[in-house]
Amino acid sequence: MSHRNAPLTPTGRLRLARCVVDDGWPLRRAAERFQVAHTTAARWAGRYRRHGEAGMCDRSSRPHHCPRQTVPELENRVLQLRREHRIGPLRLAVRTGLAPSTCHRILHRHHMPALATLDRATGEPIRRYEHERPGELIHIDVKKLGRIPDGGGHKVLGRAAGRKNRTQTGYAFLHTALDDHTRLAYTEDLPDERANTCAGFLTRATAWFAARGITVERVLTDNAWSYTKNTWRDTCRDLGISPRWTRPWRPQTNGKVERFHRTLLEEWAYHQPYTSEAERQAAFPHWLDWYNYHRPHTGISGNVPASRVTNLTEQHI
Repeated sequence: MSHRNAPLTPTGRLRLARCVVDDGWPLRRAAERFQVAHTTAARWAGRYRRHGEAGMCDRSSRPHHCPRQTVPELENRVLQLRREHRIGPLRLAVRTGLAPSTCHRILHRHHMPALATLDRATGEPIRRYEHERPGELIHIDVKKLGRIPDGGGHKVLGRAAGRKNRTQTGYAFLHTALDDHTRLAYTEDLPDERANTCAGFLTRATAWFAARGITVERVLTDNAWSYTKNTWRDTCRDLGISPRWTRPWRPQTNGKVERFHRTLLEEWAYHQPYTSEAERQAAFPHWLDWYNYHRPHTGISGNVPASRVTNLTEQHI
């Protein structure tokens, strides 16, 4: 394909070649007229003599022969290992004796997608989806997080001292409701994940989204015991919400909230050493506000979640 600054398009090449071949122009005169080198004019005139108008099109720069290309048997071995074990170029190189760059080129040549785009369980390409409007679907999940003892854990005191300071501090149950379209998140630290606790959280999360102009229509959860009891179903019915559940053993169906919990751990829970659970919890409201209103989200083209809610950031007042 011609680059954008090429002096000759296929039509311009044809005109140049006809001036030389059909009209008898000298090469240098034709080159000066079309503002190209005389060697370029000679090349297109020669192609026109041999192939006519068809010779004016771009040709592939790929060589006719690749004597050093990997033999088909080794290529098939690389592809077979990739399909069976779903491993990347580095591990393929160890098993086949090839260079990692060679394995990468083989995978690219055979249009094998990157591992990050595949479902780890099935090896099939991940089907990504996004609902069209806020509130159409809310993802809910619970993240169980060990509480930090007073004085700090092993990240502050080191492994040995942290072991001595270990007490039965219990767990924090982080309940999160995340909007599928905007990625806006609402999280509470609750003492357990029982049915009544989950139902109460749904009621408060629905009110939180309503205060931001989002009406919750459906809610998606996994098949945990708390979400399959009548308490959960009755609460959904009273709020006018349609409950949905993921397929068993398919946590990726609820992947948006799962990914939010990973971000939460990396950027808040384990982002820095804390000397107590109270210190960590005190930092959470600020982090959640930053996530919703200021943090660019790669899943929505670098926008912040609040920007996808009509006038939530008051940019149109």
